[in-house]
Amino acid sequence: MSKPLPVLETDRLILRPPQAEDFEPWAAFVADAEVQRFIGGAQERAVAWRMLRLMAGAWAMDGFGMFSVLEKASGCWIGRLGPWCPADWPGTEVGWALVRDAWGKGYAIESATAAIDWAFDNLGWTEVVHTIAPENVNSQAVAKRLGSTILRDGWLPAPINSATVVWGQSREQWMGRRRSA
Repeated sequence: MSKPLPVLETDRLILRPPQAEDFEPWAAFVADAEVQRFIGGAQERAVAWRMLRLMAGAWAMDGFGMFSVLEKASGCWIGRLGPWCPADWPGTEVGWALVRDAWGKGYAIESATAAIDWAFDNLGWTEVVHTIAPENVNSQAVAKRLGSTILRDGWLPAPINSATVVWGQSREQWMGRRRSA
């Protein structure tokens, strides 16, 4: 018997595994060149469909994947965020990407905090990383606010095939920071 899929709630957000109803906002999200600038560039609807099903499949096969992020007040889908570790990835990642309308509201910090807590509590990870393009200063700021630092240089495998900077922290660092907060 499989475990029920998690639904996480923060003060302003709901994080849940992707569902078929997320397709239209997901397609708009991956078509937005500015949002996708550091994560592979704008994509067509057909690619968005595959990406959504890829994430749902990760939940089915691995018991984790990125969450769909919903704004509680509006019920709107505002992005995808959470644990991710495909083959040949440079670490156990909690990554994030939100629609432009959600930028600057603290949603990335709020939802990443919940996702990192969940990953450490449920996946047995000893480290969480964030793969961030060297020029992506906004995501670097989020990583810093989460308490992460640059750990090493990395490489994102195909189909991305690009260098990345691996930010992150150990489980002990995260837990110590959370206890002192």
